[in-house]
Amino acid sequence: MLSGAAAGVLTPKTKAAVEDLPLRQRAAKSGRSYGCAAGSYQLRDADFAPVLAREAGVLVPEYELKRLIVEPTPGHFDFSGADVLIAFAAAHGMTMRGHTLVWYAANPDWLEAAVLAAPDEDILTGYVTGMVQRYRGRIQSWDIVNEAIQPDDGRPDGLRDCFWLKRYGPSYIDHAYFAARQADLTAQLVYNDWGCEGGEAWNDRFRATTLKFLEGALARKVPIDALGLQGHLAAFHGSVNQRKLRAFLDEVRAMGLKILVTEHDVDDSGGPSDIAVRDRAVADASARFFDVVLDNTAATDVLTWGLTDRYLKAPGGLRSMLSGYTPRKLPLDANLKRKPMWYAMSQALAAEHGIR
Repeated sequence: MLSGAAAGVLTPKTKAAVEDLPLRQRAAKSGRSYGCAAGSYQLRDADFAPVLAREAGVLVPEYELKRLIVEPTPGHFDFSGADVLIAFAAAHGMTMRGHTLVWYAANPDWLEAAVLAAPDEDILTGYVTGMVQRYRGRIQSWDIVNEAIQPDDGRPDGLRDCFWLKRYGPSYIDHAYFAARQADLTAQLVYNDWGCEGGEAWNDRFRATTLKFLEGALARKVPIDALGLQGHLAAFHGSVNQRKLRAFLDEVRAMGLKILVTEHDVDDSGGPSDIAVRDRAVADASARFFDVVLDNTAATDVLTWGLTDRYLKAPGGLRSMLSGYTPRKLPLDANLKRKPMWYAMSQALAAEHGIR
């Protein structure tokens, strides 16, 4: 257990012990990997690019492998941004994650109507096959299906009522994974979702539905290798329920699945204007989360949804404009300096946790 990290306390001695190693090296010492999302445009920032290479051992494109970007018009593909990121990763000894192939959102305008009118599954499975084959050997882990669960849509199976489901039924998920496995026998195939971290009633529904979904898929021999736990948290509204999260992750591990944290960040909106207070609350929330996750022997990769606050934008609205609020939800600040969240993560990764 990480009682010190969970309390958000770093003594000078503890801080000195962790600050010499970037997160990728700290994670590697515990047998895990640390990485983050990035966009190809960020690599043109001469200050940021070397920091990214130093801190992250895994890279995932923030937007540039989403179908909205990859296939803006039918049959016309743009891999330029993703390929820039992959080249950067290869040059700096980083592995790559692919995000995401099948999602209800971030799709080109033409896709939904085309799916609903499609005579067969090629618009789904053909796309999955083509993408996975193109990056075979270069992308080691894929979020094949993203956010297919939404218990509040009212279906008995808890699946999200999206256009993929309307056209193909629940089997669209299975077929996407089978296509991906046929295209790459060694890539890690991940189911990625959110909402399983908190203690509200809707979080309970998400956890129960996710377990039911995974159990059913594995019983059907669907080649899902890991659960992607997004890890989007909030410092001032809602909190991690450690007991419920621990029990949930124990059940995932018992299924034989690995666990990845895929999109971690901590929303600091709704907090005080004092940046130090907000930063400490963000670090505390992150520490409480990793106190549970990294205590699970199935947990491997840890990724944040970005590395620095530099590229974050304040939410719209008069309140944000008047208050001058800017988000501070990632490990490094806008000047690329390490924040309390960075130290909390470093301490969590340095703890004595093993991997199965």
